[in-house]
Amino acid sequence: MAEGNRWSLGGALRNLFVRSTIDESTWEDLEDALLTADFGPVITDEIIEQLRDDVARYQTTDPADLKRMLRDLIEERLSKFDTTLNLSARPAVSIVVGVNGVGKTTTIGKFARFLRNYGRTVVLGAADTFRAAAVEQLDTWAMRADVRIVRPQQFGQDPASVAYQTVETAVREGIEMVIIDTAGRLQTKAGLMDELTKIHRVVEKITPVSEVLLVLDATTGQNGVSQAEAFIEHAGVTGLVLTKLDGSAKGGFVLSVQERTGLPIKLIGTGEGIDDLSGFTPHVFAEKLVGDA
Repeated sequence: MAEGNRWSLGGALRNLFVRSTIDESTWEDLEDALLTADFGPVITDEIIEQLRDDVARYQTTDPADLKRMLRDLIEERLSKFDTTLNLSARPAVSIVVGVNGVGKTTTIGKFARFLRNYGRTVVLGAADTFRAAAVEQLDTWAMRADVRIVRPQQFGQDPASVAYQTVETAVREGIEMVIIDTAGRLQTKAGLMDELTKIHRVVEKITPVSEVLLVLDATTGQNGVSQAEAFIEHAGVTGLVLTKLDGSAKGGFVLSVQERTGLPIKLIGTGEGIDDLSGFTPHVFAEKLVGDA
């Protein structure tokens, strides 16, 4: 978990809460802070309206009360979704999807390390077979995370066959967790989605798929969601992983992306290191975003 104010809504918001009273300029500055933090105009308006009602109901003029209300409201909205990773099956298979460039392969390496830190055994499947660089990069991360990897036996091997071999290896060797890398771009969206569907179908000949995790780059904001809509619509996504959430400007994207996609955030990447990936906890995140009481 990132320390300090790395996800905070910024200096303007902190200054807002140390004022002597709540007045109209307070609401204007709060709106600016939420928009800057990428909550988006719709959610920002909803939050401001709710907070105005709460302030009137409790007849408070204390900015400290407003801060608590904001934190509690963000936590409440984040908590509408079940952020728990579904990894109870053995082996538990996670298929990781997303457009190229969002940090997908890096995230897989961090996810493997995350699971290893909980004492789980892990094997990676390099099913992005048409990019040699992707296989080599995943191999590097497998070594860093100290986990097994199943590589294509030849260039351009059918990705579904690599996925199948990976799960077979897990079953044969009693490995608990399987993480399968996938292509982020083919010539057509239809081709990409057909490939992902085939991977899913082939894996489930051996065992059910536990999670399909979509990786999004938090710094791209709403544009990132637009890029990923084909995955959301067709790939059977069960949860989101947000990468590059180590700046203060985009914290509101966490709430807006859950509400826009209807999908829970299950993991967040907060830095470049192999240990900079954590599970998502609404209470902790809201506190980091707004500050404690």
